[in-house]
Amino acid sequence: MALRRILPALGVAGVLLATVIAVPAAAAQDDTSAASGRPSTHPIVIGHRGASGYRPEHTLESYRLAIRLGADYIEPDLVSTKDGVLVARHENDISGTTDVAAHPEFAARKTTKTIDGTPVTGWFTEDLTLAELKTLRAKERLPQVRPTNTTFDGKFEVPTFQEILDLARTEGRRVHRTIGVYPETKHPTYFRSIGLGLEEPLVRVLKQNHLTGRKDKVYIQSFETTSLRKLDKMIDVPLIQLMDASGRPYDFVVANDPRTYADLAKPEGLKWIRGYADGIGTNKNMIVPRDAAGKLLPPTTIIKDAHRAGLLVHAWTFRAENQFLPVDFRLGADPNARGDITSEYELFYGLGLDGVFADQADTAVAARTGLGR
Repeated sequence: MALRRILPALGVAGVLLATVIAVPAAAAQDDTSAASGRPSTHPIVIGHRGASGYRPEHTLESYRLAIRLGADYIEPDLVSTKDGVLVARHENDISGTTDVAAHPEFAARKTTKTIDGTPVTGWFTEDLTLAELKTLRAKERLPQVRPTNTTFDGKFEVPTFQEILDLARTEGRRVHRTIGVYPETKHPTYFRSIGLGLEEPLVRVLKQNHLTGRKDKVYIQSFETTSLRKLDKMIDVPLIQLMDASGRPYDFVVANDPRTYADLAKPEGLKWIRGYADGIGTNKNMIVPRDAAGKLLPPTTIIKDAHRAGLLVHAWTFRAENQFLPVDFRLGADPNARGDITSEYELFYGLGLDGVFADQADTAVAARTGLGR
């Protein structure tokens, strides 16, 4: 917190020293590149929504499998229930990720809301209590892309953040390593506007689990700067500013701040981010862009610029299916078949990336091992 804010006043030696102090001890070997600009010696693998390439996302089974596949961290997107409990869903609209539509008792709860400026029709977590949400079952969000995942539809509950922490602890003991957690505050401005702010319950749960310091394997991420700047005053775990390849943070829209994610990716923007956060989580196209045909273009300087600012760089999202890969790494014409995901990892690891969000954590681990990292 205070350490982040004094970094701009320090010299190069001070930045190097502060970064060594600041990173979590369990991840120090992974993250030394932030201040030095050198490629990470052991980039972390983040199980994106668990093992969402193999199981319906944001379920305990998805997180469990990600751990068994070698993920260093598991990543829950956090939204709130009506009674203020944090649960893991990709969106607060649960129409596409649960069987809520098949529950006649909730038919009257279907509604249209404006979420971050966009009208959305469906069922929402903030309109159900935790007890009501627990009567639902998860289903695959991308059934056409991952049809085998649909065999698990109806089998798993929507987990609470506490249940995810309990799982990480239990599975960590089983595999004899500490499993990190990497939660995201989802639509924090919206949730704050309806009296269900995400930051307070998130910090409360982390404190109850004694996960509050820089030595704990926790990152908190958000697309909104206000959420992270608020958390910077509440807790001392590392914070990650998410950045998309287009658009701007929704809190900037609300505040009439004209800056875009592209502005934040410039050296002056990265320096500003360093005042409250420890790293950036970028759309991978900000690192290696693609042309209109989907072919790779030369890499940008964002990793080098971020490292010079003392920031870690994690990138999202690495998925094995052809349709998510650049044309250069696709194999065959089937968009849902697996492409050459290993070559994509090798490209990004070689650019000095500090971590990857992966739907299939085993592929990221295998590529990292193949490079001797």
